[in-house]
Amino acid sequence: MNRIGVDLGGTKIAVAVMSPEGDVLFENRLLTPIGDYHATLAAIVTLVREAETAVGMVAGSGPVGIGIPGAESAGDATIKNANSTVLNGQAFHRDLAELLQQPLRLANDANCLALSEAFDGAGANAKVVFGVILGTGVGGGLVINGALIGGANRIAGEWGHNPLPWPQADEQPGQTCYCGATGCIETWLSGPALLADYRRNGGGVDVISAAAVCDQVGTGDGIAEAVLKRYYQRLARGLAAVINLIDPDVIVVGGGLSNHLPIYQQVPALWHRWVFSDRVDTRLCRADHGDASGVRGAARLWGLDDY
Repeated sequence: MNRIGVDLGGTKIAVAVMSPEGDVLFENRLLTPIGDYHATLAAIVTLVREAETAVGMVAGSGPVGIGIPGAESAGDATIKNANSTVLNGQAFHRDLAELLQQPLRLANDANCLALSEAFDGAGANAKVVFGVILGTGVGGGLVINGALIGGANRIAGEWGHNPLPWPQADEQPGQTCYCGATGCIETWLSGPALLADYRRNGGGVDVISAAAVCDQVGTGDGIAEAVLKRYYQRLARGLAAVINLIDPDVIVVGGGLSNHLPIYQQVPALWHRWVFSDRVDTRLCRADHGDASGVRGAARLWGLDDY
């Protein structure tokens, strides 16, 4: 039976239909109705029904996996920790299941990325895979021996809401995060954080995104060069702490900033300063499936033996 994956992001919602063999049969996406919970539910239903029609599935006949920018509470199953804050406190699983009337599983979007890449991407055949999202937020997911690790509190891998490690004097106390804490890694390494650093230091207002800041490198924009140099070092510190804790074989990066290729040379050249080892064999890789990894991983929340 085909599986349907949905990746609910801060700016877009993607859908894909995956065959039992793992082939993607159909893909599409819509803009996320930002700040509107019920419109978000409706958009997901629209995408799922469109996908079913496109591949000849009967509506409601296949299992659906959804990656979300947050997690379900182990207590009451409402959403917590979502940087798309309209989801927080909502009974998202129940509400969407009532609308779809078909089998439904949820996982954090970074967990879906890690699962996808561990299965047949940059982390294939690795024992320990840590998946990183560097985008609107900073997420993380952990797969060990092919199994997704959720954790007792369903927050395994959430490195983005720890403090930036080994902070420098000018990095303290740091910016206030949407989560209520101060100095979170997310406030330094997300796309909006990179753009904010550029703006704080006099960068041009015509540069309107983190990707655009990255594109300024090599053009004579000294502010962008300095901002990216700081970014590489902060990312190296953040990932060094991850390596010290779980010692992954590979760290796979997704999200918009994963497309900035110098990360994969600059960061491993720096992180040995903070990793508690004589050498660092952990690989830092771009997600093989790019921005489709999340939706592919969401579909893989259902194994072939599950239905």
